[in-house]
Amino acid sequence: MTYLELSEDGGGSHKFYEVTVSGAQVTITYGRIGESGQTKVTAFPDEAKARAAAAKKIGEKVRKGYAPAQRGVRQRRAVTRRAITSTRSTAHQAPVLWRFDSGAAAFGIFVDEERCWVGNQRGDVYTVSHAGTVTSRYRLPDGVKCIVADDFWIYAGCDDGRVYDLSGKVPRAAYEIAADVDIYWLDIHDGVLGVSDRAGRITTIDYEDEFQWARSGQGDSAWMVRCDEKAVYHGHSRGVARYDAEDGAPVWQTALAEQVLFGWQEEKAVYAGTSRGAVHRLAKSDGRVEAVYRCDGAVYSCATSPGGRHVFAGDNHSSVYCFDASGERLWKLATGCGSAFSMQYLDERLYIVTTDGSLACIDASEAAIAAARAGTVPQPVDVKAAASLAVVEPSAVVETTTLAGDGVVVECVREGERLRVRVVSPGYEAWNVQFPKDVREAGARYLVDGVRSAGRGGFYRAHGEIRRLL
Repeated sequence: MTYLELSEDGGGSHKFYEVTVSGAQVTITYGRIGESGQTKVTAFPDEAKARAAAAKKIGEKVRKGYAPAQRGVRQRRAVTRRAITSTRSTAHQAPVLWRFDSGAAAFGIFVDEERCWVGNQRGDVYTVSHAGTVTSRYRLPDGVKCIVADDFWIYAGCDDGRVYDLSGKVPRAAYEIAADVDIYWLDIHDGVLGVSDRAGRITTIDYEDEFQWARSGQGDSAWMVRCDEKAVYHGHSRGVARYDAEDGAPVWQTALAEQVLFGWQEEKAVYAGTSRGAVHRLAKSDGRVEAVYRCDGAVYSCATSPGGRHVFAGDNHSSVYCFDASGERLWKLATGCGSAFSMQYLDERLYIVTTDGSLACIDASEAAIAAARAGTVPQPVDVKAAASLAVVEPSAVVETTTLAGDGVVVECVREGERLRVRVVSPGYEAWNVQFPKDVREAGARYLVDGVRSAGRGGFYRAHGEIRRLL
């Protein structure tokens, strides 16, 4: 057995690589220091070939800077989790239609026309219908930071530094962030991932999991990152900045006299929730503060209705607010289930995930809010997950084939130090596509079942024109 580590002080690597030869079998285990990692077992014709293959693998890693080490001496790098004291609101109760207890404090939320997603600090991700029925459950290796969408692909960023694609039948690792990055928040647009971290940096990674650029902000504790086709918007302890999406060139910096704790975006504006009880609306074009929405506590989440007609906010006193576009406060109500870490608005409903682990659906229609302010609210339904609900965990196993049928065949090929994935079915140009990290293998061919449903199945994510073709 040979055990190697690559750990750079202040650098981006904190990984191990272990090779064990047992007869004609080679077992390779790799991952982040302090974690169990992933294992691959390969059988060879005889012991000599197994030892030769092992020596080759070890040599490759040593040339990359890995060195012999003793397991357990170096420890896993620390992960920061947002912790606040959530107090009880004194406002009238909001009209909560239903609530689901996920079991731990929850940061991750995404809501679309089909369902609601919630991810908590234990790594549990659930989907819940808009009617309040739990439809699926995933278990990821570490706590969920946030859940983001890119077209119909759904991603969960976790404390283990990986971003998992949840679009298919099983979660698969799609991106891996450098081990020295203490992730605070993530966003994604057209396959390019934006990562903000504890040190106040912003980093982008492309659809092939390759580093693009990184910039250090003027502050630290960067809880805000939002991406669009032209720019990346970055909020930290001293304000908000805009960077060019392609090369990271600074476009503008807007100082705020308070720490940014959350971010939201619309077509022409970004919204920054801050520690001193305000949401600032900044123009995307030049960073001007166009409006300020005042709350009574630190703002840990915010969202808007389409076009920014209404602005919603959640504070650390378990209250939620609604403002008109100009900044006038329309109402303030109590969640009844903790402070909102994240929120999203859809079709006159405000969905929140909270400090006590709840996913709650609030009726934000004018009639329901008027009744609530007068003291009349519905009895919320407490949603439960069925005991028989299957738990789906990440997998690196994939079926292979050379028979396309109605699907598209892609293959892995090595180009230098990189494994690329390209389409080989007739009728498609040789664009590269992304494949889940843990199932790439040189020389392998994979069938993506169903031309139009391939992306939604989560088997791979194509970029550029190949996306639209499929």
